[in-house]
Parts: sequence; C-alpha cells; structure tokens
Amino acid sequence: MANIDWPSNPGLSDEKQKEEIINLLNMNKKNGMNAVIVQIRPSADAFYPSELEPWSKYLMGKQGEAPKPFYDPLAFFIKEAHKRGMEFHAWLNPYRVKNDTLDTLAASNIVNQHPDWAWNYGKKMYFDPGNPHVRDFVTSVVRDIVKRYDVDAIHFDDYFYPYRIANQELPDSTTFKKYHRGFAPHQIDDWRRDNVDLIIQQLSKAIKEVKPWVKFGISPFGVWRNKKDDPDGSNTSAGTTNYDGLYADIILWQREGWIDYTLPQLYWRIGHPTVDFNELAHWWARHAYGRSMYIGQAVYRLDKHSKIPNWRTPAELTNQINLIRSIPGLEGSAWFSSKHFARHLEGFRKELRKEYYRTPAIVPAMPWIDDQAPEAPSNLKEEKVKHGREITWEAPQTDDEMNKARFFAVYRCGKNDSINASNPEYLLDVTGEDGYFVKRRFLHIFRKKYYYKVTTLDRLNNESVPSDRMMFKQ
Repeated sequence: MANIDWPSNPGLSDEKQKEEIINLLNMNKKNGMNAVIVQIRPSADAFYPSELEPWSKYLMGKQGEAPKPFYDPLAFFIKEAHKRGMEFHAWLNPYRVKNDTLDTLAASNIVNQHPDWAWNYGKKMYFDPGNPHVRDFVTSVVRDIVKRYDVDAIHFDDYFYPYRIANQELPDSTTFKKYHRGFAPHQIDDWRRDNVDLIIQQLSKAIKEVKPWVKFGISPFGVWRNKKDDPDGSNTSAGTTNYDGLYADIILWQREGWIDYTLPQLYWRIGHPTVDFNELAHWWARHAYGRSMYIGQAVYRLDKHSKIPNWRTPAELTNQINLIRSIPGLEGSAWFSSKHFARHLEGFRKELRKEYYRTPAIVPAMPWIDDQAPEAPSNLKEEKVKHGREITWEAPQTDDEMNKARFFAVYRCGKNDSINASNPEYLLDVTGEDGYFVKRRFLHIFRKKYYYKVTTLDRLNNESVPSDRMMFKQ
C-alpha cells in the first residue's frame, strides 16, 4: 500500500521489481521469518492480471497499466517465497476503492459501472458494506485468487468500515433503508456489524470450497472492546475499537470458526497507560477459541530518536517476544513492516538472528483443517559439489491435495538424537526445494559425526516422520 515496502516506487522495470522481491524475501529469510504477508489488492485493484479489477497504480503509477515488460508479480512472489520455505499470505483490502478521492480510476474499475456500490467518506472512497452486490463482488475476487494462485492464506487487516471521522456520519442511510434485513433504525450499528459478519462468513465458505487448505486470517486493530463497554472486553481505554468503531466482531468470527487465525496489531508498549501490550496479549490469548493466535509487533516504532524512551532500544521488542512466548495460546509474532528491517535497528536484527530466531521455525499446523501427516521423503542422496555437498531427496507422491508436499524440513543431529517440530535445536532449514546445500566447513563440525534427516511438511504444516538418516562419507 502506498509503496511502503514493495515496489519501492511505481514505474520500475520488471527486472527491478523482481530484484526487490528477491531482496525482501532473502532479508526476511535471513531474519528467521517463515511467512510473508503481501498486499496484492490495496484499493479495488490488483498486483496480478485480473478480469475483475484493474492493475494497481502502485505498480506502474497509473491504475490499469500492466508491468512493462509484462510479468505476473503475484505468481513470481509466490514462487520465490515457496522456494525459500516461506508461506505466502495474500493480503487484500475488502472495501477501499480510493485512498484519495482525487485518484483516477481506470475505465474498467467496477465502480464506474456501479457507482451506487461505493461512497466517499473523508478523503477516501469505499465499497458500501451494506450492499449485497459488494459482498458478492469481493467474494468473486477472492475466489478467483484462490482458484488461480497457490496462496497459503487470504489475509485482511484492520480496515473494514472506515475509522470514524469526528462529526462526520457514515453515508449509508439510503443503503440501510433498502437492505435493512429487518433491523430497526436504532439498530443501525448492529446492522453494520452484521454486514461485515456476512462477508466474512461468505468468504470463509468460498475459500474452503475452492481449496480447503487455504487459510483465512485477520489482523485486526489491537482492541476488540473496552471493559467499560463490555464485561468481556479488555482492561483498556482505546479511543476506537473493532466492535464499536470498525463494526468488526473479530471474536465472533474466531468463535464461529469462520477464520483460521487472528493477528491483532499490538503496536503499543508494555505498560502503556491505556492500551497495555501485556494486558492485550493475555486478553487475545484467552479469546483464541481453539484457533491460531499470533501477535503483530511494531518494528517500525524502533527508533533511537523516538519521543517515547521505550522505543529507543530493541529491549521493548525483545521483552514483547519473551512475553508472547510465556503466554499459552499465542503461537508467534508478525512484524510491520518489512522495510524497517533494512534500516539501522540498534542491534535488533543481530538479536533476532543470533538468539530469538536463531533456529528456523515451522508454521503451526491447523488440525481443524487437516491433521493427517504426509509420507516422508525417500531416496536421500549426497553429491559433492563446489564448496560443499548437496543433499537431495524425492518428494512423496499422492493424489490427496491436502497432503501434498509443500516444504521440507532438513535436520542435522547426532546418532541417538530424536527430532520433532517442537524442538528446533537440530532444524537447519525449511525449504521448498528438493535439495539442500551444506557448506564444506559444516560437514564435520568439531570432528563429530552428524546425521542428516529430512521430513515432509504438507500444505497445513503437518510433519511426516523423518526420512532414513544419512551421514556424509569422507
């Protein structure tokens, strides 16, 4: 969105765009990340060829203009992420049409054919969440992506109904009169929440109908409701909330099983007087309802010149990591945003690489979707190559799409060591390729004999038993 991370500027050549993708993925891999969440539909547009929506202006500078020379950025991004053993979560904004009302829409934009589907609020234009045609259209966009691309998840962030502007009402009274569905005028807030509930439920069903293994995740604003407004709310005093301000009842979606993971944006510090990270991390963990719960962390706030002392050193972020790891029910972190890892971070990158993310991590499985482990790889071989050895293997073959090999986990261990996903000590790498290169200097560390084993990870990260072990010959 707005060229925050990629592409760095509109109008870059295809080679430069690809180079930036490779650099972003390599940096994230080096930092220990196992998934990327990539915006592919910021404003009723597309970072991929689509018959439903025009090319995004953030690619070439003008909505509707394809990359030159032509290529498919989404397909390239997915392929390169998977090659590195990283999941690809396709991030869409469901309702935003224009980030600025002065923006020019391409002639093919659906709003030009159906101007009654959208309204302006502040300086932006949004699809009308109360219009059933909008729900159907957005669902068709998501269905098309899931059908044509090998995405691991569909991802929405916090933008549902727009953040409220003081003294400016939402322009949806006409829509309410036409599509009230039995809600009374004094229940318009409930109607708005129901509008969002309906699209989430519809999208969840559509995704699983096309590809049952594709996850559906939401990264909401960090506060569902304040306790003063709801006894089940958090002990916070947020100025806006998901439920009351954005009409997004995240907890309902999680409880009903319409979404597979929640990733609340807890972009505040531990001990914040009104939105304390500690309070909110525990609150969200208590409301996971058996689904995956990750925490969004704000690497963008780390700045030695920050007006807030907590954000001047990495200690705030590492303390948050330690807190997250101590809370049952929380399964990890996501970071906003990638570009900030490329700047000076007061030693934070080094701490991630040398300590917190020292070993690779396998994305947690989702047993409510699938809990059947795939078969192990077979026919492990070694080959002497320049500067080291190459381990290769054969992927298990199956007609069961759910259990097809997505990634492989490569382990190095002693003769009697046991390996499993919950103990990453021996995990060298997670890769989407059918081979792994071992540098010569790592072949016989300290003259100890090491054995190599490989496991298969299916689309939902269920892990196979290990392959037969292999030790390099002298």
